[in-house]
Amino acid sequence: MAKKEKKKKISSKKEKYAKFHKEKSGTMDLSMPELPPEAVKQSREDLERIERWLKTHRNPPTKEVSLRRMLSKR
Repeated sequence: MAKKEKKKKISSKKEKYAKFHKEKSGTMDLSMPELPPEAVKQSREDLERIERWLKTHRNPPTKEVSLRRMLSKR
């Protein structure tokens, strides 16, 4: 006694609005655009400039931290 296969009943709303649903891929396709050599050179120079600036301009420690360090050294 095998079960009879029933066809799934599709609602009229789903049929009506099915054309608006787009298929979405499961994986995201992220790729960087190809940059001309001048733009690559410019971005590299900018990164180097930022790194140099960050090396010399670090945030000084707060007063509380510097006082605590001085007291602990005594």
